[in-house]
Amino acid sequence: MNEIAQQIPAQTAPLASHGAHPLSGRFVTPGDRAISHRSLILGALAVGQTSIEGLLEAEEVLATAAVLRQLGVRIEQRDGAWHVHGLGVGGLLAPEGPLELGNSGAGAQLLVGLLAPYPFASPFVGGATLTRRTMEPLLVALAQIGATVREAEDGGLTLHGPLMPLPLRHVMAAPSEPIKSALLLAAAQIAGTTTIIEPVATGDHTETMLADFGAAVTVVNDEAGGATISITGIAPLQPRRVVVPGDPTSAAYPLVAALIVPGSELVIENVLVNPNRTGLIDTLLEMGGDIAFLNQHEAGGEHIADLRVRSSRLRGIGISAAHAAGMLDDIPTLAVAAAHAQGETTIEGLGALRHQECDRLAAIAAGLAASKVTVNEGENSLTIGGIGKVEGGGMVASRGDHRIAMSFLMLGLASQKPVTVDDTGAIAAHFPGFVSAMTAAGARFEPVKGRQK
Repeated sequence: MNEIAQQIPAQTAPLASHGAHPLSGRFVTPGDRAISHRSLILGALAVGQTSIEGLLEAEEVLATAAVLRQLGVRIEQRDGAWHVHGLGVGGLLAPEGPLELGNSGAGAQLLVGLLAPYPFASPFVGGATLTRRTMEPLLVALAQIGATVREAEDGGLTLHGPLMPLPLRHVMAAPSEPIKSALLLAAAQIAGTTTIIEPVATGDHTETMLADFGAAVTVVNDEAGGATISITGIAPLQPRRVVVPGDPTSAAYPLVAALIVPGSELVIENVLVNPNRTGLIDTLLEMGGDIAFLNQHEAGGEHIADLRVRSSRLRGIGISAAHAAGMLDDIPTLAVAAAHAQGETTIEGLGALRHQECDRLAAIAAGLAASKVTVNEGENSLTIGGIGKVEGGGMVASRGDHRIAMSFLMLGLASQKPVTVDDTGAIAAHFPGFVSAMTAAGARFEPVKGRQK
């Protein structure tokens, strides 16, 4: 590990970025979060041993593994892989204590869906971030199968499944991949056929992986951009060998850094390029980014490629709400690219960012302003006045949000003055080894004593 990286503890001390060397070499992105969660869960429902290579060993994924262990699933790590000894569809056991989810909002919804058909009480507890997230739309949908929920004063909830769960026909009121996935996990364990109708299609990892494990699932896409997913429950699932591809949202940080740091040429390996997850890459290509897809292949029904990225002169563009909806997690990183681009970039349809780990829309706007970037924050939009360079020199408040912290560290790599992020403590929980991996590629970070004014 780089000497500087060794000196940077995973705590709230401010961290500055500036003066990166040209990024080069090969960058290994940590495993995809969505596929990591689903590999563990589907392995738990299969009969036999599922092996998972490349699992994202971040806190939220490990929280999902811990909950599955409380439900009777044996999970062990050995020989470079995680091994899940499944109990079969409908085979999970009643927990003896509360199921601790930490701040894993994504894992929480999947696990609530997983346990909704079981005729026992499942008490869920979580950290501050989790308890602020509303799960009401999911709970309303699960009520159709007979599941009930009792909320606790501490923000936790106890789920009670029905004695005779019913299949459902559910029309999504708004696009939500987590809610759809939770309903599919419940439906896989309910006799009969469940149908979920999406007016706007969302990420398809859950249905793709269910089919790969042997579930009776069909997907019909329509010309209007929607999808109808049907699944017949109680079909036995078969154990699989899963190789988790790199997370495209995590790959976004070195990708944007290589685009904005002059002289860079970086290969980012083994990245998931599912068409529902490449919104940022498509946008950066439209902005003039030099990004090539190498070594394209398919594994487990998913498309994977290496990305060769070269420094580029980016230009500002207009991004519609429909386009932005497919890459909301990547908007902080896109804002960094727009700040270094030439010309104005406008992004519509960002209202959902106000209800994530923090008010992410406000955090992006404040961070850009602190770095002397012209920015206008609308109620649901962001306008960034790029002039081809960033002055920097300010202190950015991450608000405890890992995506804000990592994105603004990338901003400073090519700025005229250092960009300092006040709190980088959340990074390690979501992207283990981020600082050391970026440093090895050519990034430069420095711990900051005290706080700038």
